[in-house]
Amino acid sequence: MKSHEIFTTIDPAVVAEMLDWFRANDKEVYKSVIAALASDRKLRPVFVQKKSLAEQYAWVQKTLQLRGCDPIGDQLMQAYLMAAQQKMLGMFCDGLGIEHDGKGSVSGALPKELDPKKLDETVEKLVDIFDPKIFTLYLLFFNMQVAGGYAALTEKLTSDERLKLA
Repeated sequence: MKSHEIFTTIDPAVVAEMLDWFRANDKEVYKSVIAALASDRKLRPVFVQKKSLAEQYAWVQKTLQLRGCDPIGDQLMQAYLMAAQQKMLGMFCDGLGIEHDGKGSVSGALPKELDPKKLDETVEKLVDIFDPKIFTLYLLFFNMQVAGGYAALTEKLTSDERLKLA
């Protein structure tokens, strides 16, 4: 899945949660996303900033559904996951035996394949601890880190009903 496809599918509440987090914890990221998306659409950022918060969020999500906005969407999601979801990322890496920096950033190369048994056990544990939609978002982005994705993770994402974005 590409970023624009994720933003087409994802529950707007998840996008709102993510943007709320940036507004509360890193306003510069929020402002830069608005500026980059507005510039991409040939608009001034003030056009978006004058909208109500709900309208801004809806506009951001709608704009990120455009294929040309994939780089911005990728950066936004990665920044959110790496900053706001460190515990989840770390627990996922721990469950699969992937070395990381304690904050979920992988140290060294990613594994060539994921152990299906470890993956199942880790998903079973984490899907009950974290918001399943946020967890699914992370799994999708993790799967995008290798060409063609991981077969075991792709299968898990398509077969497990709990791992849906909408």
